[in-house]
Amino acid sequence: MGLNVAKKIIQDHLVDGEMTPGTPIGLRIDQTLTQDATGTLVMLELEAMGLDRVKTELSAQYVDHNLIQEDNKNPDDHNFLRTACERFGVWYSRPGNGVSHPVHQERFGKPGKTMAGSDSHTPAAGAIGMVAIGSGGLDVAMAMAGEPLRIKMPEIWGIELVGELPDWVSAKDVILELLRRH
Repeated sequence: MGLNVAKKIIQDHLVDGEMTPGTPIGLRIDQTLTQDATGTLVMLELEAMGLDRVKTELSAQYVDHNLIQEDNKNPDDHNFLRTACERFGVWYSRPGNGVSHPVHQERFGKPGKTMAGSDSHTPAAGAIGMVAIGSGGLDVAMAMAGEPLRIKMPEIWGIELVGELPDWVSAKDVILELLRRH
């Protein structure tokens, strides 16, 4: 039997390791996504590494979390993020442009690509055929610097639904039931 889409993408991006569930692998990352609550630390890591420009095909920084301007802290942080993005070659999405994960899918998402993001909703890009992994800021910074993302090879399931779902039952209900059972 051939590989499913997720396994094909992983195989195409495998830097080291074997595609055996549970074993350590390294993945080449095509895109990264950061948001303002985590992006500041990512940019500071890039500075600490002495990086000139990111090594990914595309990296994007979204300002969509800390928007309230009660004092100078958030505006100062946003200015730091904007200038760091200019320095490192990262797309900067200013406050008001929208929430990171749907905006990223709409503007930059590409089936067959890999993405690491420091936002918990990063995996939503799987809906358009990407392998998208939510990670900590340091892991995302390392991916931006051209290092492979180190993970354990996931167990990948194939699910086949036969027939029709009852009224008022959605895909979310199906996945929640699968998670409950397994």
